[in-house]
Amino acid sequence: MNDNSSEVSITVLLPAGRLPLDIMKATHELAEKYQFGIYFSLAQNMRLINVPESAIERVNKTLTALGADFKSPGKFPLPRICIGKPHCDLGLVDTEQLSQKILARFGERQNTKAKLKISIAGCTIGCPWPQNTDISITATRRGYTICAGGKGGMVPRVARRIKREATEPEVLDTIATLVDFHDRKTKTKRQLYQLLEDPEFPFPAV
Repeated sequence: MNDNSSEVSITVLLPAGRLPLDIMKATHELAEKYQFGIYFSLAQNMRLINVPESAIERVNKTLTALGADFKSPGKFPLPRICIGKPHCDLGLVDTEQLSQKILARFGERQNTKAKLKISIAGCTIGCPWPQNTDISITATRRGYTICAGGKGGMVPRVARRIKREATEPEVLDTIATLVDFHDRKTKTKRQLYQLLEDPEFPFPAV
């Protein structure tokens, strides 16, 4: 939510960047009725901006009934993905499917620490900025490359490669290890790059 006492923002999570048509239709109708804006963020979610406080309950109730999920502290981060196979000629894997498998395993995890992001690139061009993400998975013709510790912002940092030619099960297990490590080592907001030199960091550079 923003700092304006009379208007707030509500963030609707869109796994794999997909917006179900019923939620799209209902959001459009609510936006017209209550005169708020809709912003699609680079994190692949839908932010409803300048929502009148008087409309919050109605908006939440309507979209929740359609299966919408909302951003809140402690939620496991939605992977940021490219469109992937079969929608991109360069895509080597179905990025939506991999995102769904990640969320199926980790989506119910509670109290995930803040400042942790995941990206999935369907090829080595890396459209969803895998090199600037805490945990990144990039599809290659010989499996997945996994990197850790990237960041964007004013002082970007390139992620460190920790796995080559990983299988899909190895991808899921590696994410589990990194998230557990980040959780164990983080008391306040802390990105993974700040932990790369920790003597207990679980993976060497490869």
